[in-house]
Amino acid sequence: MALITDPDLLADSATDNGSAEVFINTTAKTIKLVTTGDLSTDGVTLKCLYSFLKEAWRNDPHTKNLPAFAFPMVPITDESFEFVDGWNLANAGSRNLIRTAGWTVRNVSGAVTEQWAGIVSLGTVGEADQPYYNQGQGKVNFVLPDRVNQAVQIYSDPNGDGNTADGFNRRTVFTIYVREQGKLFGSTTIDDIGVTEMAPIAYRFPLTSSTDLKVTHADVDIDANSDGTADVAPYSGMSITYHATPQVRNIGGVNYNFGVIIDGNSGTAEQIYEFVQWSLRQSTDIDDDSSVKIGNVQPRLLQFIGDTLRAATSGNEDGGGTGVYIDNFAPADVNRLVFVDNTGAERTFPRKATVTIQFGANLVADPDAKYWLYFTDPDETPDGDEWGTAGGLLVPVDGGGSMTGNVSGSASVQLIYDYDGDTTGGRTPGTDVPIIAVAIGLSTGQYVRASGTVQFPSSVISLVAPLERNYANPA
Repeated sequence: MALITDPDLLADSATDNGSAEVFINTTAKTIKLVTTGDLSTDGVTLKCLYSFLKEAWRNDPHTKNLPAFAFPMVPITDESFEFVDGWNLANAGSRNLIRTAGWTVRNVSGAVTEQWAGIVSLGTVGEADQPYYNQGQGKVNFVLPDRVNQAVQIYSDPNGDGNTADGFNRRTVFTIYVREQGKLFGSTTIDDIGVTEMAPIAYRFPLTSSTDLKVTHADVDIDANSDGTADVAPYSGMSITYHATPQVRNIGGVNYNFGVIIDGNSGTAEQIYEFVQWSLRQSTDIDDDSSVKIGNVQPRLLQFIGDTLRAATSGNEDGGGTGVYIDNFAPADVNRLVFVDNTGAERTFPRKATVTIQFGANLVADPDAKYWLYFTDPDETPDGDEWGTAGGLLVPVDGGGSMTGNVSGSASVQLIYDYDGDTTGGRTPGTDVPIIAVAIGLSTGQYVRASGTVQFPSSVISLVAPLERNYANPA
């Protein structure tokens, strides 16, 4: 079936027996909608129902003496109406069948007792995807999956005295979400559509969901027993904390403040992202401190743009700020992370270059094999610090130490270089680094030397030593 817009597809039943799409109850002053005949869960527009009631009042097909009663509805626009003189829709099932409209309910005195806004989503949402909303009371599912077209109550004043102590006023808060496993999240608020206070009309919200290529693990790969607590490594050691005071983090020698800290437990950017996305679909507290933050109604924290993981400015009711930072990420991902501090500014670490040294079989087999990486000449000026002199300088490892060590049977070793920050020997930061790599073994690996260049973001240097046939070991 389809959405009903033609009043000729509706009929009123003589009694409340579910035999027709509509039952007009003059005693209770209610309009009941029934999914039968031409009316399915696809629903009916409120304009169509209004038009049908006009025809029913005129023709009175069941001799209910309808003209003896005040007409139930007043049109405001095609997408906004009022139920007046104590008339109302009969029940939640009836209200949930109204499409593309909002409405007000007035009692016999003309006072407003209810207001409903029509929520319509624009964009592609999967047929099985379950959108939901939050008006400050937590997650509430829309009645149907797929794209949204449903009314939501935004105001309740049962006695119509203008005081909502006996009801609620939710006209200034509304967020709609779609968050499915393995899909990109969608959410939008009334702020996003330029609304500060909702009215009894139809609103259209952009909302989409599509495959998330960065989520490659099922929920049970994070939470094996599905109890809402991550229990599979490395996710079990990850956390999200919404802080009450700003948290200082140093990026490239400068301190910045952040309010939300994600502990990545040395995971990759993809693993951290998967943990955060999983957390933001939970109906439990995801805040690692004493305050409570229910995951499925918290704002987005991270998103991938290509292979770069970017933080988003996040809500933080605890007061420490809206900036988002990741502690304990995999060092190799340092150049794929963009943080947002409490001022809303993006912050990135100085660029780091990954240097991979590959060893040939003879070095791998040699228990005494060792390697070194030297600057060819860091400042390109012969002044005694270049390779081939006693003052030749080793390339430093980011965080301390130098690029030298034992092969120890490894086919390769991966090292991180401070591409934007290193000034060893007068080197110009942020430029490629000509290097000399050397290695030597004893029993199986001869001496080997190779020239190369450390570039951003990564470089590979191969050291393949000839087989040693002449080493004499007196032992």
